[in-house]
Amino acid sequence: MASGYLDPAISARKKRDTSEKPPLSTLVPHGRAGKDTINGPKVLGSFTGEVWLDPILMQAGVDCTAANVTFLPGSCTNWHKHERGQYLRVLAGAGWVCDQGEKPRRISAGDVIWCPAGGIHWHGADKSSIMVHEAVSFGGIEWYDQVKDDVYADTKA
Repeated sequence: MASGYLDPAISARKKRDTSEKPPLSTLVPHGRAGKDTINGPKVLGSFTGEVWLDPILMQAGVDCTAANVTFLPGSCTNWHKHERGQYLRVLAGAGWVCDQGEKPRRISAGDVIWCPAGGIHWHGADKSSIMVHEAVSFGGIEWYDQVKDDVYADTKA
């Protein structure tokens, strides 16, 4: 199988077996998985401040989860890492992403962030803005401690 749409080998097409019964695609109407909005700090305990998660894809047997996450001003995730990485796409507002040992980097609507497998990081809203991002996580998540005030203090617009 070709590695992606941009792979030159994609033009080498195979004959399709029309008798095959492959798995069906999952359609999530209006980007909602039919699950209730989750109060991140209360239910998961892995956020600081007020954070709400709207599940998009959370399906048994799928090694990937997706959610739209809304961070109120000044709220963020705890430090964490993903077994196989995480894709973030900022949909609204402004915030920060920070890798362990580095300074926080500003993110805003339209930005895409790839957090590599095993990379310890946090992300959240600016002190004066909400931030909404789509988060697609691959594999398990390991959660750590809360972001310390002095680390968050490094977030300057």
